[in-house]
Amino acid sequence: MKGAILVVEDEQAIADLVRAYLKRDGFGVVWASSGEQALEELGRHPVRLVVLDIGLPGIDGFEVCRRIRAKTGVPILILSARDDEVDRVAGLEAGADDYVTKPFSPRELVARVKAILRRAGGSGGAIEEGVLSAADVELDRAARSVTVDGKPVELTGREFGLLATLLAHPGVVLSRDRLLELVWGGEFAGGTRTVDVHVAQLRSKLGRPELVRTVRGAGYKVVP
Repeated sequence: MKGAILVVEDEQAIADLVRAYLKRDGFGVVWASSGEQALEELGRHPVRLVVLDIGLPGIDGFEVCRRIRAKTGVPILILSARDDEVDRVAGLEAGADDYVTKPFSPRELVARVKAILRRAGGSGGAIEEGVLSAADVELDRAARSVTVDGKPVELTGREFGLLATLLAHPGVVLSRDRLLELVWGGEFAGGTRTVDVHVAQLRSKLGRPELVRTVRGAGYKVVP
């Protein structure tokens, strides 16, 4: 099953609904009803994206997200009944690319899956090809790779898109709303706080906190 969507959901009715809509749009689907099973299935199948519930038996979704992210950059969309900001931020900090709350529209969910996969194959509209760099940080869009001082750094799809967008506009201040539009495609459940979380993650992973500068009241910019 090439490029399957891994649906991690312990409620069968919800899992069946998600699977039906994804299959209708031509996606192969693998279902796991627990966190432990999800990690096993991830090793068995070439997974393109994970739709992940938080309230799972055994290992909860946040921990599953962290464990997946420690091994791979596969996109993760959290689907959860928890709609508090603290939970959305926790999901993003664990490595999720998107966060959808229940009750949800199956059509919107599929649309978000497609949008994430489109961006996983691109850079959020920043550039089409070529290499971007600042100081000793280099991003190769074609190879989808990032190095710092020649050493590879693993980024999620959103982090890669955010870095590519910032590097494509050296010295230019991009507002949080503009970054949200370019990298996430507009509206997102986490709002502009999502951008702050991902910038913090980028700084930590790159080990270059001075590269992406905060411009108070305006947004962020890469210092050339």
